[in-house]
Amino acid sequence: MSRRGAGDVEYRQMYIGGKWVDAETGETFGTVDPFTGKVWARAPLGGAADVRKAVRAATDALSGPWGTMSASARGTLIRRLGQLIAEHTEELAEIETTDNGKVIRETRGQMAGLPATYEYFAGAADKIQGSTIPSPHTNFFTYTRREPIGVVAAILPWNSPLYLLASKLAPALAAGCAFVAKPAEQTPMSTLKFAELVAEAGFPDGVFNVVTGAGATGAALSADPGVAKVTFTGSTATGTAVMKAAAEHIADVTLELGGKSPNIVFADTDIEAAMNGVMAGIFAATGQTCIAGSRLLVAREIHDELVGKLAERIKTIKLGDPLDTATEVGPIAFDGQLDKVCSYVEIGLGEGATLVSGGRRPTEGDLRDGYFFEPTILTGVRNDMRVAREEIFGPVLSVIPFDSEEEAVRIANDTAYGLAAAVWTRDIQRAHRVAHQLNAGSIWINSYRVLAYNVPYGGFRQSGIGRENGLEGLDAYLQTKSVWVELTGASRDPFKLG
Repeated sequence: MSRRGAGDVEYRQMYIGGKWVDAETGETFGTVDPFTGKVWARAPLGGAADVRKAVRAATDALSGPWGTMSASARGTLIRRLGQLIAEHTEELAEIETTDNGKVIRETRGQMAGLPATYEYFAGAADKIQGSTIPSPHTNFFTYTRREPIGVVAAILPWNSPLYLLASKLAPALAAGCAFVAKPAEQTPMSTLKFAELVAEAGFPDGVFNVVTGAGATGAALSADPGVAKVTFTGSTATGTAVMKAAAEHIADVTLELGGKSPNIVFADTDIEAAMNGVMAGIFAATGQTCIAGSRLLVAREIHDELVGKLAERIKTIKLGDPLDTATEVGPIAFDGQLDKVCSYVEIGLGEGATLVSGGRRPTEGDLRDGYFFEPTILTGVRNDMRVAREEIFGPVLSVIPFDSEEEAVRIANDTAYGLAAAVWTRDIQRAHRVAHQLNAGSIWINSYRVLAYNVPYGGFRQSGIGRENGLEGLDAYLQTKSVWVELTGASRDPFKLG
């Protein structure tokens, strides 16, 4: 597969109100291919004026054809969008891999799965129902309506832009909301290409808008008083800032934030299966996932055996061009993130951890030009070390031994986060017992890193607020209106309630 941007640098405009536009200032910014370290595409550097224009376009859409469209008609458009994604799977996967370095075998899988997400919520669009409520006042008939929350602002991460956009956009469209997306400045191109499909699907102007830019652009979007809800996926620190900005105008929020997820391996497990689960949890996607199983909690009696197997398997991992289907681990998404990963390994070693594997940037061949970092295992880690408490967002595994089930649960829950966790054991009673005690939003038993569009996903504590996917994900974009109908027509005392 040839590399995109090998010749001229590609440029895409923003999509606002059904039109392709440049930034009001005319400024642009470059996005870097993390395999080559070179700019391959450019996008408009949107600012507050562009954000305001996009929010106004979304607001107008709600009072236009989109606001009066039937739920079944909305579902038809959402279904058509899913079909178009299916027709452009390869192109979308290639763009995303070029933009963030995730291996093509994974982006292809993500893109191929997106139509099912849109199909699911297309089917849910005309299933949104209110209820009738027996009134204590016999002269009243009361019922509720479930209505769209309004204009939704989505601030997207760089690790899986379209996959995570789907978990926000599909239910928002099903609910009847209008949408403004702000992709990460490192990875704007797949979202801009996606906007072409939205237009082709036939959505009314302003229903879906894309504003590109840096952190200030996202901050302006979060703070815009025309936004009724902000949905954000990213770091806890940025999520806190988003929540504060939204609170200034009492906007609702859904926040999917960081994690320091424990992968707990008991001595009675199938050790080969556990090894594969640990690998998938931390080294797949180069460790750049919120649910990364970055803390391996392993029973002391099998600690050395499991670490040894992991170290041997790491030797066979193929790092390389993420567009090559043989590549298993691609580069870190951008240079600043690479620097962060490097610094955390040094921090861990300074705190007393032992480096078993990896821990450096490759220096040979094509890898030296890209943002690569070797899959890394640190042992001798205590749960009070920074590498065990702070999100690294890279291929760095911190191994912590435990001596009992109670200790494993205590260590697992001794974190500010609560996004995900896994339990590896052949004891079904222990599996459920431990799963019930873990403070996290998603728990896997004898597996790791499995998600689905119809299963709620989100975090406890500093890992976020609210849920995405499933019917809970749809509910996040709806609000309830109560309607009281007086049945008798009789006059009433104006100073008496009821």
